[in-house]
Amino acid sequence: MNTRQPIGVGRRQFLKASAATALVGAVHGAAETPAASEKKATLIADENRQPGTDDWQLTRVRLDKTTGVRASTIEGYCSKQSVLAGESLEIFVSTNPMAKFHIEIFRTGYYGGRGARLMTTLGPFDGKKQADPVMGDERIMECRWEPSATLTIPKDWPSGVYLGRLTTQSEASDKPYWQNYVVFIVRDTRPADILLQCSDNTWQAYNKWPESTSLYTDPRGAHARGVKASFDRPYGKYVQIYENPQSIGSGEWLCFEFPLAYWLEEHGYDVTYCSNSDCLDAAQITRCKTLISTGHDEYWDLRQYDAVKKSIEAGVNVLWLSGNACFAVSPLAPSSDGREKRIIERVGHFAGLTDAEVAKEEKVFTKDFKRVGPDESLIIGARSVVPFNGGGDWTCARPNHWIFEGTGMKEGDSIPGLVGWEHHGSPADIPGNEIVAEGLVWAGGVNPSRYTATIYPGPKKNFVFNAATIFWAQGLSSPPGHMLPWSHWSRPHGPDERVQRITHNLLKRALA
Repeated sequence: MNTRQPIGVGRRQFLKASAATALVGAVHGAAETPAASEKKATLIADENRQPGTDDWQLTRVRLDKTTGVRASTIEGYCSKQSVLAGESLEIFVSTNPMAKFHIEIFRTGYYGGRGARLMTTLGPFDGKKQADPVMGDERIMECRWEPSATLTIPKDWPSGVYLGRLTTQSEASDKPYWQNYVVFIVRDTRPADILLQCSDNTWQAYNKWPESTSLYTDPRGAHARGVKASFDRPYGKYVQIYENPQSIGSGEWLCFEFPLAYWLEEHGYDVTYCSNSDCLDAAQITRCKTLISTGHDEYWDLRQYDAVKKSIEAGVNVLWLSGNACFAVSPLAPSSDGREKRIIERVGHFAGLTDAEVAKEEKVFTKDFKRVGPDESLIIGARSVVPFNGGGDWTCARPNHWIFEGTGMKEGDSIPGLVGWEHHGSPADIPGNEIVAEGLVWAGGVNPSRYTATIYPGPKKNFVFNAATIFWAQGLSSPPGHMLPWSHWSRPHGPDERVQRITHNLLKRALA
């Protein structure tokens, strides 16, 4: 069933929202940026002229236990990681105890600083407890819930990352409500300036829902081969480096990636969105001028590596605004009912690490550790190194390079805490590869490792930039619903004009 309902916005509400949007826009536009002076009309710029909403975050969340990840009072997942306009998406919801609930669908973006727009409301529905999955072969937990709602994506919904806010409701006003998210991506096939690829394979690899069932909880070791994770289950609370209640149901989108999308849309860049699973074919990438990897982009199908390599050869620019990228080889497989690309399996790692590094981390890389992919540094410019955790400052090494134009940075100048918590180190032997920033990252707060940010020329006047840190987006913006992370006794400081200018410089060159 298609339960989509149109949104009604009264004249007074619209005028109030428009005035607030204009005020926020005036404040942010006071200092003109390189992008602002050259801004062109784009679908995304038009979308962000729509009135946003202040009420899209989770307000009341309750974990089943204090140290757990699950909020079973209401929880859910979607039938696809990404969906085209005109296609249908099933949403699966469980409530325990039984309760009525509704689903508000928000598109995340800038929207005058509000961070999201309400697209539609579904329901109310009669909720029920749906069965927990039984652990299958290779420790897979795959839900087989009944769909609660079917949403056909309207043709006018633009590409973006969408959150469905699940809220229980009761006829009795004295009973509390509880909330959770589901997350999905609306993609498109149009040519665009920027393709922002979400790192959702990694979101799922670390997802412990319902309890201790991620790719890292195998009794054989954290990096054991032959373990699987299914997208057919809710996202539990984020588990790695800090506590973030907004992560319940939303993967790692609000933690590490949303600040980039918010900033791109604030400045009117022509951006479209996709999942890891959409980048297995180079044609999905080459329709755009620039591919951006963001956040923690660790888990890759070999087909994605090949697609990105072909795209670079075809002239696409790549910005690795990420760390620990393209590290674990994880082929995508169909679900038990045949839906494509719903299961990831860790079969090994790309070939970047040396034997000495593997030996140094023998407690992490078990005896069945296998190199089953090519050297990831050949498409990134550098690779993950051991120790691969930590935090540090991002330090300028080549102040005369064009990426630093207008930043005022001199050699040795640092952006505090921007590197972490995983990074890229040893630079690749690629003709023209330059180190633009380098320094130490302190694993455990005390053990040194070295990161290197790099840039190298592609074959068709394109380039590949590697920021060498998961935290790059933290220097771009701090949108609603986002919390600054910290790890290994180090933390980024939030928006920084130098990070913003470097990113503008990169995009100006990439989109010329």
